[in-house]
Amino acid sequence: MEESTKKKILIVEDEMSERKALVDKFTREGFRVLKARDGEEGLAVAFKEQPSLILLDIVMPKMDGMTMLKKLRQENAWGKNVPVIILTNLNADNEKINKEITDSEPSYYLVKSNWTISDVVEKVRERLSR
Repeated sequence: MEESTKKKILIVEDEMSERKALVDKFTREGFRVLKARDGEEGLAVAFKEQPSLILLDIVMPKMDGMTMLKKLRQENAWGKNVPVIILTNLNADNEKINKEITDSEPSYYLVKSNWTISDVVEKVRERLSR
């Protein structure tokens, strides 16, 4: 738990109940949690705060998650290397999504219905321990 107390994560999720559940769980687990409601806000918070990891939804208003990830990866050295876990309702079987995932290199692509919040916390810990 001590490792996570120093770790700052950004949760970019438009659905309020989902965002609140993630924020609450990660806060209880000792993380410093930042949040954003859409990709536009998420990108601004990411560049300003430079979190240790970003949890990112795909389908959001203003700017979708894949556009945010692409802009993040193009901006600077920090953005190219920050771990990103995509947490979405979309399966990665869509060819366009598959190509964007490959090009943007997220750490994990997790379909929400296949993972509990505790599983997501474990994936975050696993990625941050590298």
